[in-house]
Amino acid sequence: MSINFEALDLRAFVAVVELGGFHRAAEALNMSQPALSRRIQRLEAAVGAALLERTTRRVALTMVGREMLPLVRRMLDEFDTSIFAMRDLGSRRAGQIALACIPTAAFYFLPSVIARFSEQYPNIRFRILDLSANDGLEAVARGEVEFGINLLGGSDAELTFEPLLEDPFVLACRRDHALADRPALAWTDLEGHPLVTVSRASGNRAILDSALVKVGVRLDWSFEVTHLSTSLGLVEAGLGISVLPRLATPGQNHPTIATRAIRDPEISRTIGVVRRRGVRLAPAAERFLEMLLGTWRGPVPAPA
Repeated sequence: MSINFEALDLRAFVAVVELGGFHRAAEALNMSQPALSRRIQRLEAAVGAALLERTTRRVALTMVGREMLPLVRRMLDEFDTSIFAMRDLGSRRAGQIALACIPTAAFYFLPSVIARFSEQYPNIRFRILDLSANDGLEAVARGEVEFGINLLGGSDAELTFEPLLEDPFVLACRRDHALADRPALAWTDLEGHPLVTVSRASGNRAILDSALVKVGVRLDWSFEVTHLSTSLGLVEAGLGISVLPRLATPGQNHPTIATRAIRDPEISRTIGVVRRRGVRLAPAAERFLEMLLGTWRGPVPAPA
């Protein structure tokens, strides 16, 4: 069965949503409102469901329309990027790369690679969804982004996980804390100290709890928070110590917080690239991913 619609039908759909109605969308696309309506109707016929709810006052997305909007935007971005790549415009190439990334990776190591990439392709835009591990997997699976940087591969057979780097869990404490005087620690050294941890819904917590159960270590958590940044705030206030991935620490030059390695055993999370199996990336995204893999394969460097 063939699906009969054109790229302009997709652009018409996005324009109506973004501009809030048919009148302004028709003006922006330089077409009549009846012609715009026919394009929306043809797209809805191809999908087999209504995408827009039309009233005299407004236009709203249906449930199908809400699910389809990010996919349509990505399809148009890929199409535009591919056209510019084929034209070989060099530094004038344009387009967009959409990716999902866990917040700690988005903050610490993604910007340096983006900076290098932007020097070569200054007109490529980035749409970065800094999401939790599970939400990031779902964004990749739905096709809302081209790939994700995640600490989970998930159980979805349609996704692949390619390891990128190892990020060890370390201790974060105040510089005046007794444990800060020791260059490296064992997990048993943390016993008896009030600890700050992220909630059990966190992928980081799941990795840590699973590893500690295997070595028979039980830690007494005094504070449970949702975000790693909150745990650092409690540590800085002197309320406890925290165990968190090295990428989430503020670095060796922080005036208040010190980080120390924890061994016996060393526990780390594997950060990798999540992609949809068998789906080819747009040219710009493929180039960026190659640069990312070439830069960050291996152990994560200590923060400066």
